[in-house]
Amino acid sequence: MTTDQTTDQTADQTAGRTAAPGFTAAAAIDPARTALLLMDFQPAVLAVVPDPEGLLARAGEALAWARAHGAQVVFVRVALTEADAAAVPARNKTFAQVAAAGYLADGSPATVPHASLEIRKEDLSVRKFRFSAFASDTDLRAELRARGVDTLVLAGLSTSGVVLSTLREAADADYRLFLLADAVADPDPEVHRVLVEKVFPRQAEIVTTADLDTLTSAVSTD
Repeated sequence: MTTDQTTDQTADQTAGRTAAPGFTAAAAIDPARTALLLMDFQPAVLAVVPDPEGLLARAGEALAWARAHGAQVVFVRVALTEADAAAVPARNKTFAQVAAAGYLADGSPATVPHASLEIRKEDLSVRKFRFSAFASDTDLRAELRARGVDTLVLAGLSTSGVVLSTLREAADADYRLFLLADAVADPDPEVHRVLVEKVFPRQAEIVTTADLDTLTSAVSTD
């Protein structure tokens, strides 16, 4: 542990908070105010990223953590209805091609969350029609606000797609953000590395699924 981490932990303890080893109490996760976003874990995207089985396993671990601690679970998938596809303007470089090809059509197997990630009635299910989880048929901000959520834990595919767009938009909306670095991936490993190591740390805490229990135990005891 660095001198700065030791100083931060001392300050936390002085304020009546208990910090878990390796983290300050400021980085603690309160499940009652937290949502886990599992984004685009669907066949069409899993097919183009490295180690899909490992990613699904770690997403499953994050899901089990959320279930055990009562955090809100949000399943996000990308799928276009016929009306969505017709409404995509030609100037949208990515989604105009998706719409023209009939790719990611709502109702197709390619757009269904992987069966290993069980969806329950208390979960939020979001169908999006652009990269960001907030560009959807659900007013996600309103749903999260109604549940008292101010902290998001992000896992998803791909790093340069839904993860990048959602993280930046959520940061601008003043959410506390935790990125599960071992539960995100990209078809381009170098793009993934730069985003996770250089870009995302400016706006999110970079953690792993193994850190979740530790971060939960670091919640303030005031």
